[in-house]
Amino acid sequence: LHPWRAPLRPGVPSEPSPRAPAGMLPMVAGLLLAVAAGGRGSAAGDQDSPPGSRFVCTSLPLDAAGAGCPLPPVPMQGGALPPEEELKATVLQLRETVLQQKETIGSQREAIRELTGKLSRCESADGKSAPGTWKKELGKGKDTMGDLPRDPAQVIDQLSRTMQTLKDRLESLEHQLRANVSYAALPNDLREMLQRRLGDLERQLLSKVAELEDEKSLLHNETSAHRQKTETALNALLERVSELEKGNSAFKSPDEFKVSLPLRTNYLYGKIKKTLPELYAFTVCLWLRSSASPGIGTPFSYAVPGQANEIVLIEWGNNPIELLINDKVAQLPLFISDGKWHHICITWTTRDGMWEAFQDGEKLGTGENLAPWHPIKPGGVLILGQEQDTVGGRFDATQAFVGEMSQFNIWDRVLKAEDIMNIANCSTNMPGNIIPWVDNNVDVFGGATKWPVETCEERLLDL
Repeated sequence: LHPWRAPLRPGVPSEPSPRAPAGMLPMVAGLLLAVAAGGRGSAAGDQDSPPGSRFVCTSLPLDAAGAGCPLPPVPMQGGALPPEEELKATVLQLRETVLQQKETIGSQREAIRELTGKLSRCESADGKSAPGTWKKELGKGKDTMGDLPRDPAQVIDQLSRTMQTLKDRLESLEHQLRANVSYAALPNDLREMLQRRLGDLERQLLSKVAELEDEKSLLHNETSAHRQKTETALNALLERVSELEKGNSAFKSPDEFKVSLPLRTNYLYGKIKKTLPELYAFTVCLWLRSSASPGIGTPFSYAVPGQANEIVLIEWGNNPIELLINDKVAQLPLFISDGKWHHICITWTTRDGMWEAFQDGEKLGTGENLAPWHPIKPGGVLILGQEQDTVGGRFDATQAFVGEMSQFNIWDRVLKAEDIMNIANCSTNMPGNIIPWVDNNVDVFGGATKWPVETCEERLLDL
């Protein structure tokens, strides 16, 4: 062992003490007992020192110790240092060990602060950031926990890699601690705190992964619904364009025709090629002229499997004109059996079963509780001039329409009163978005015929 060297004078630091051998650590407890036993003797010896005196120690080279200034003999006990010297060396070693542990604890605190910062950024992105901000951060494309990739799958992979990296770092810290300090020297509360923090972080990351999975699923569902809606609209538009392109119509315009049903039979009728989708509201408008009596018959009927009277407009015998929806009946205040052209519009919505009846642009009646909350079923058959007892058939001649009709259009919404007025007074041409009046969309059977129709202005003069 090297001798311990005191400072040369107050305020001047001494040279650093060399590290004590590792074998001295187990001797700490024994040395403490020895010093405690010998301390009383040294205290008695200190009484002989003159008051106010001090010693000044000067460092000398090792080779000069024997020549110029012989060192006083040090009492030895069995070849070992005195208890005071050994205690001093042990204290220095313990002090150096404490410093090393402080450095280790400082690095561990730095790691904890870094983990806490990562967790705080996750929490701030989850709870405090607005959806738009979160999407902006997703869009930045940085490979960090605060600025996540745009793709949710990449976000999940990034979080998994980050969690694994944090685990590896903690394992590396523990390995370094085992290599530098005995495992007993590592405070248990620090190890437990690190494990607890890592567990909390892992739970937070798993929660964030679950939330991102839910957002991904929701986004996929919304995207699918939007895509389906867009495809439906595009398909309807393509069908309309195809009909217009195909239309080798004999008329000047594909919609300038009328269907004539001159006899009351059970075999004259027209058929709409297109069918209806599921509807929660509709508007049906048409021009018609009839002088038949009693009653004009059935201008149109829509039947679906299991319900032949899904939508029917009928005037049978001496009864008023009736609107049937799902076999429920509402009487309409319309009067059109005078042999003149009339413009008829009927609106209905499933909400409370509200209905309206318009004749020549004027609303003549309204009501409610007509098949409320019943959506119109899709995939049925739409017939002009006959009432269906089965889907597409079993017509009754007494319920057949006699006369002419044109501009039969259906919308999937309730039209405004001003729109209906503009259609009736010929100031606007507004084809139905569900069923438009197009030559190629109407077939006639049993002797029913198609003819060029009078202009809208000529029909107005007939009123």
